[in-house]
Amino acid sequence: MDLKIYRDKQEVAEQFSAYFVEKTKTEGTFHVALSGGSTPKIVFDVLAKNFSDKVDWNKVHFYWGDERCVPPTDDESNYKMTVEHLFSKIDVPKANIHRIRGEEEPKTEAICYANLLEINLESVEGTPQFDLVILGMGDDGHTASIFPHEINLWNVEDHCVVATHPESGQTRVSINGKVINAAKEVAFLVTGASKAQKVKAVVEKTEGSQAYPATLVDPKYGNLVWFLDEPAAAELN
Repeated sequence: MDLKIYRDKQEVAEQFSAYFVEKTKTEGTFHVALSGGSTPKIVFDVLAKNFSDKVDWNKVHFYWGDERCVPPTDDESNYKMTVEHLFSKIDVPKANIHRIRGEEEPKTEAICYANLLEINLESVEGTPQFDLVILGMGDDGHTASIFPHEINLWNVEDHCVVATHPESGQTRVSINGKVINAAKEVAFLVTGASKAQKVKAVVEKTEGSQAYPATLVDPKYGNLVWFLDEPAAAELN
């Protein structure tokens, strides 16, 4: 586990963007699963503004770790946010963008997206392998859209699952824990003081932390990197 702690959310975005650019310089196609949320939004802005000409976007293929079951025009759509903050500002082929179709019937789309991953990605032990999975973490310790009350979804056989937000009841399609842990690299982007308690629990694996899906992130074939700002890392020993 590699902990990288920076002053604030903006510096996290800048440092992660530089890290991302370096990762894409590998030979061949680079497959990345994106995250939604406020921190990735800033990352996408930084990537578009400062690094758009430093990446061969023809070789980068974009996927999502999770998506809300809403149309791509909805303000809650992770895809829409990424279009507005990144794709509309860089020269990326449309064929390289593989969105979860939130407007479709959730169970059907989970099956379709799992099939897409199987077709597009190399597999390890029968699980599709991303070059990089970008994750956030909620105040409740959830990651992707695997929430504590549905932690049983983490290791189900299906590569993609249908999850339900515990408060709103909103349905989401998410990759499962097996896909996350099969990745060559996993990067957490976590900022803000509201996350500090869970960051400590997950990173230090304190008593009871196994109830938080984020604690189960443990890549079998690569590295786990945390990009934190000082408020999020404040309770770490």
